[in-house]
Amino acid sequence: MIIVSLADIHSVLKNLDALASDLAVADLVLLTGDLTMNDSARHAARIVDAVRQFNERILAVPGNWDPPAVAGYLTREGLNLDRRHVVLDGLAFAGVGGSLPSPARGVNEAPEASFQHFLEEATAGLDPQLPLVLVSHQPPKNTLNDRTWSGQHVGSVSLRAFIETRQPLVCFAGHIHEAVGIDAIGPTKIVNPGPLWEGGYAYAEINGRLESLEIRGRQ
Repeated sequence: MIIVSLADIHSVLKNLDALASDLAVADLVLLTGDLTMNDSARHAARIVDAVRQFNERILAVPGNWDPPAVAGYLTREGLNLDRRHVVLDGLAFAGVGGSLPSPARGVNEAPEASFQHFLEEATAGLDPQLPLVLVSHQPPKNTLNDRTWSGQHVGSVSLRAFIETRQPLVCFAGHIHEAVGIDAIGPTKIVNPGPLWEGGYAYAEINGRLESLEIRGRQ
């Protein structure tokens, strides 16, 4: 399975056409939160429709700047992975949207204790033998992907504990715009390609195991 992951679009689509060839061949496109910047469902629909020009197989989680109207739109479209899971081609995808409380005070934030509950919801009833992909706007604690410009690690302890226990193949994340890169927690790879307006996106190939993972498009 080929997966393309786009993070932190914030209603800016200027680099989307440059991804056309990879989007078209992907088996699944993941939108890892902040499709909008506290905008309406109409703005989220514009983002999704733009991606659908290249690929209609999409799953998404809302970010900390996606209000309830955006999450509602994603749910109506059958795209919302927040606090739930789906199984595609023998591969399980579990999602968690929103973020921990931040200085910017986004519209979709929750305390650390809630993230543990959200992860439990997302994986309830899921066969633990299935290979797992985690889709989370919020990155886990103490990785390259949760480090701010000031050097603080602002990721989720609950997400990290979940990854250490369940060992998903990969965690696609976003949220911290400057925390671009690929890291690992044990055997699990963590990737944040940075905001789409900077050109980056994650490209992965999974066939029972993670065969390749890279960040493409950044200059």
